[in-house]
Amino acid sequence: MATGTSPTGQNAAPAGDASRLAWVDNVRTFMIVLVVNMHACVTYSHVGSWFITLPPEPGLSIKIPFFFWQGHLQSFFMGLLFFIAGGFAERSIARKGRVHFLGDRVVRLGAPTLFFMLVIWPLTVWGINHEDQVRSFSRFLEVYQHFVLSGGFISASGPLWFAFALLMFSVIFALLRREGTRESARPAPGGWRVLLFCAFLTVSTFLVRLAHPLETSVLNFQLSYFPQYVIGFWAGALSTRHHWLARLAESRLARHAGILGLVGGPAALFTVLQLGGPPGKGAYPYGGGWHWQALGLAAWEQFSGPALALGIMYLFTRRWNLQRPWTEWLSRHSFGVYVLHTPVLVILARLGEPWHLSPAVGAVWLTASGLAVSYAVSGLALKVPGFRRVL
Repeated sequence: MATGTSPTGQNAAPAGDASRLAWVDNVRTFMIVLVVNMHACVTYSHVGSWFITLPPEPGLSIKIPFFFWQGHLQSFFMGLLFFIAGGFAERSIARKGRVHFLGDRVVRLGAPTLFFMLVIWPLTVWGINHEDQVRSFSRFLEVYQHFVLSGGFISASGPLWFAFALLMFSVIFALLRREGTRESARPAPGGWRVLLFCAFLTVSTFLVRLAHPLETSVLNFQLSYFPQYVIGFWAGALSTRHHWLARLAESRLARHAGILGLVGGPAALFTVLQLGGPPGKGAYPYGGGWHWQALGLAAWEQFSGPALALGIMYLFTRRWNLQRPWTEWLSRHSFGVYVLHTPVLVILARLGEPWHLSPAVGAVWLTASGLAVSYAVSGLALKVPGFRRVL
């Protein structure tokens, strides 16, 4: 059984039995791997935003495959992490009580977020821009002082927006959860309930994107994706409270949903793009507004994403449902990878820039090397007493 902190910054707590905890830990580790891969892909594909994108910008024929891959990742991987985090939040608050739960969340989620905002983000940006106006360290100190005193650091969460959002979700969850709420076993959601869940996600996402289209953010939160995150967190809490997570993950429904998402998801996205035209930058009709393309993309995303998430849970309960020493080590260090991979990817991308790799080869290389170095850095960081508490 894995111990310590999970890749989502949660305490690894029993989930009914050791095997159930093993597959959940392995899923979270896999999601962190996909996060690193996503940022490596953006570096070379220019599809999405990241600290650094390497020239030249590829043409549409190269971008489209990346759009398909990254779009499918975006449709489920962060939502699945919030779903798992909601389950652990329910278990943790039931065991510790509201006050201890919130204190633990502030340390395990707030501290890494502040560390990223105040240390990793400014040093990474300064390193990237070392040839322009912030070249001198004295100039950097002036900029940094304004960055902190003006409150600009609040928007500098980078990938730690997830921990920041999870901290806010946890606070709201603790305040709204009634004292004395008891666990009670209930049947796992069936096919029709899952379809209604996806339909609700679709409508919520479409409506939110009327005000917050794709490629916009507020305090580094891309609110266009948040309906899945909020509702996923809530569903995760219910899965723990009513003991149906394992039954759903092991069900034929999850298996069939995964197959459908894997086969039908790309076909459905291809159909939407064929009818609506190729995606572009800025206020394109897929991003939001009263456009059928925006509704079509939201529907594809919120049906395909949960289907893929269910399929992954089924696969891990069947094939990766135990912890070996090496998987336990990966699980223990995955949250550290999440916190620390940003400067690692930026440095490696700069080192690899003279090689002029093709986008596909570059994304694979940066993913593999970024994971190896990030896990090594995480392993070293966890040997430092001050970092052990929060990574």
